[in-house]
Amino acid sequence: MNEAAPIGAAAIEIEAVVKRFGAHRAVDGVSMRVAEGEILCLLGPSGCGKTTTLNLVAGFLEPDAGTVRLHGRPMAGVPPHRRNCGMVFQSYALFPHLSVRDNVAFGLRARGIARGEASAQAQQALALVRLAEFGERMPHQLSGGQQQRVSLARALAYRPEVLLLDEPFSNLDAKLRLSMREEVQQIQRQVRVSALLVTHDQEEALHIADRIAVMSTGRVEQIGTPEEVYFRPANRFVADFLGAANFLSVSLAADGMVEAAGGDRWRAVLAPGSAAASAATGMLMIRPERLRLMAEAETPGNCNSVVGRVLKSSFLGAHRITDVEVAGTLWRIREADARHAARPAGQAVRVAWSPEDAVLLDA
Repeated sequence: MNEAAPIGAAAIEIEAVVKRFGAHRAVDGVSMRVAEGEILCLLGPSGCGKTTTLNLVAGFLEPDAGTVRLHGRPMAGVPPHRRNCGMVFQSYALFPHLSVRDNVAFGLRARGIARGEASAQAQQALALVRLAEFGERMPHQLSGGQQQRVSLARALAYRPEVLLLDEPFSNLDAKLRLSMREEVQQIQRQVRVSALLVTHDQEEALHIADRIAVMSTGRVEQIGTPEEVYFRPANRFVADFLGAANFLSVSLAADGMVEAAGGDRWRAVLAPGSAAASAATGMLMIRPERLRLMAEAETPGNCNSVVGRVLKSSFLGAHRITDVEVAGTLWRIREADARHAARPAGQAVRVAWSPEDAVLLDA
């Protein structure tokens, strides 16, 4: 899938890259660019090709076809240690027999930097991740979050041109994951290094990325800002993977309206790159939080609406989930204000939404 070029020079360019393992195409014609100072997140399920793509950029793998460039320089045949990429792994990958400072200095020493200068740069990197006083400790004396910050300091110590992060928060508990996301994002902005981050966590990608590349079976399904891929998914896979969504099969009328099986007609917006407008049928997608419940007799104004019957209402603290049956189809509504009383099962209600929140996908 083609992408709009990001503003600014490209730190990483991946052009029509293919990587095969036997008969299997792990990466199948992937193209993308990472702008200077940008965080681009590769998001997708296990086995979709995102880590293979990252390893092609790092130089741990060579593509069977296509080109990888770093700041305009082709990387064909260039070994990993000459690509000036900082790598942060899921497993921290710290040397247990070395102190924290020596772990951070290891890459600097491997690049021929004198011991004293390497130690000083390592200390600066530890200060960047707020671990300046931990230099003499051993890795086993640190928490998981601290070890991951040491791994980040090591990746940044030699001032890499690009930062590559492979599921860096997956071994941390939920609260620590959130704080580490904030910290990595802050440090990345501070040092202004371009970053390519791999994750299967939708919330993580939405939280940290400037843009997201959603991948499936070795291909890029869509690239865009978090808002674009969430509210304007290119297809059902992207819509499903980026969170909860309601789907309804519809037919397309000559006046551009969409029509449900029961005869209700609504306005909708076309998904990016979709051919649904020229087809006879399509798939309507609406996020649960963009729907609102009204009394059956209430007038929806300029909104689309449909009458349904409540199946179940669930209080979840910060919000309330209400399931409504609409013409034999389950619609799920998420209301941010959960303080009102639950609507009883069987009650007739009107479900309303703005036309711009209904996205027409290819069937």
